[in-house]
Amino acid sequence: MSSHTPPDTASASALSSGTRGVLQRLWRLRGYFPGAARALPVVLLCTVLVALTEPAMPALMQPLLDQGFQGASFNLWLVPAALIGLFAVRGFAGFAGQYALSWLANEGLVRLRNTMFARLQAAHPSVHASHTASSLANTMVYEAQSGSSLLVYALISLVRDVLTVVALLAYLLYINWRLTLIVLLVFPAVAWVMKLFARRLHHISVQTQSETDRLAYVIEENVLAHRMVRLHGAQQSQQQRFAALSADLRRLSIKSAAATAAATPVTQLLASVALSAVIMAALWQSSRSGVTVGGFAAFVTAMLMLVAPMRRLADSASPIARGLVAIERAVDFVERTPPQSQGAHAPGRARGDIVLEHVSVTYGASGDKALDDLSLQIAPGETVALVGASGAGKTTLANLLPRFVDATEGRVLLDGVDVREWRLDALMCQIAYVSQDVVMFNDSIAANVALGLPLERERVMQALRDAHLDDLVAQWPGGIDASAGHNASQLSGGQRQRLAIARALYKDAPVLILDEATSALDTASERLVKEALARVMKGRTTLVIAHRLSTIEHADRIVVMQSGRIAETGTHAQLLARGGVYAALVQGGGVTQAGGKD
Repeated sequence: MSSHTPPDTASASALSSGTRGVLQRLWRLRGYFPGAARALPVVLLCTVLVALTEPAMPALMQPLLDQGFQGASFNLWLVPAALIGLFAVRGFAGFAGQYALSWLANEGLVRLRNTMFARLQAAHPSVHASHTASSLANTMVYEAQSGSSLLVYALISLVRDVLTVVALLAYLLYINWRLTLIVLLVFPAVAWVMKLFARRLHHISVQTQSETDRLAYVIEENVLAHRMVRLHGAQQSQQQRFAALSADLRRLSIKSAAATAAATPVTQLLASVALSAVIMAALWQSSRSGVTVGGFAAFVTAMLMLVAPMRRLADSASPIARGLVAIERAVDFVERTPPQSQGAHAPGRARGDIVLEHVSVTYGASGDKALDDLSLQIAPGETVALVGASGAGKTTLANLLPRFVDATEGRVLLDGVDVREWRLDALMCQIAYVSQDVVMFNDSIAANVALGLPLERERVMQALRDAHLDDLVAQWPGGIDASAGHNASQLSGGQRQRLAIARALYKDAPVLILDEATSALDTASERLVKEALARVMKGRTTLVIAHRLSTIEHADRIVVMQSGRIAETGTHAQLLARGGVYAALVQGGGVTQAGGKD
């Protein structure tokens, strides 16, 4: 089961400030849209063309009513030809504008996803401990996609409707500026309503994203821990937990729907007030200045055409708020997650000389030390076994070399150079790591063995032979090209661990770290794998964390750890003869594996 804590609402709400305008928040995303210089002019031009066709529709009504239906000389084909032409221009411009903006949005989405994934790959390992897998997957895949789609259509609508309103108002001013002033009185009220609902929807959207993360986190936990849930009969309590979070998400969804739905009738009510005032004023003007039927019909039609874009403008607050919140989560992750620091040292193959100088490692805000002023030197080619009770610091010590953990104090040297001064890729090339938590990818057996390295089929087969898996693989349809399945689910625990050992053998690194590498093997498999490990460990610096005497008793040196310090060192025989901590562990069975984090 994952031990990560899900993000809380407070941290999620810090993603963006409610006081920032939409344009400022969109400006923040500019680096992910390098094609904007090409796409936006096309979008703007097409949107302007669509907006200009709006006042042309009521403009055709005035001559049609004043001349066409009054028996005056009138070109019969003028209106049909104009209508067909207008809709042709409108359709082409609408398609081209939407296509250009969709292209731009999807280009930005791909760039944002790639940047986020690359940042995740290069981040310090502690970042993985502070984010749940479900939260990262949700943000990178679903939220970025939905946010991009929402923004595309909302921004298309926003720009088009703003220009449409401007074009219709210009036409209204042209045909009757007095009546237009009445219409303009409604705009401040509409703007205030839109601002109010946009602020409300942004707040709800942030909360919704946070609650979605929590719900996904519960699913992630229960998928990973399904055996424990069944074993302890915890289905009912987990169901209640899931139902409670689902209810919270439903409550927020209803709030969002209510805020979105309320914006439309309020806007329409304001528009109806303006329409009533215009009709009264137009009738009064008609009695005094002789407004024509065509002029009045054109004005009312244009004014009524204002209602739809104004309503869409009010509705656009919701998708824009949701889209920006979703995308800003991904951008915020990128900006707040710098790559893990590294140096420039990148030699060839290392000798494997490891030195720890007064190293301390502190976990968490409590200041508890996993390692406390520890010093240790391991010669090239030496095999050192780390033993001790749970929490003694064995795994923390092993994790210092590949920089899964960084020393809070002191230095860790490989071939005389601080590991923080090594280039990360060069450092990782020097280390093969096999842990008790075997991780495999849903790919072929060969790809899993050659992970990260060029795939050479003969080398893969040799690594499988050394791990005593070649006979088993030969029985599968497809051989080494067969799929390992989700985390090698088609293999037994011992087979998965031997496959992880084959991966380490294939890498052929000068430093080998074995963290309970034989814990899932039966006696027969353990004997076979130990024979392979004995061969591959020759000439390599090896750190072994194990609980079985058969694994550690032949090490060149055994380091006994206690409370983050080295209690004693020596060979198996020396430590037994000394009758100290190691002897007590052996006699009391304390070298058997215990749970918890070392």
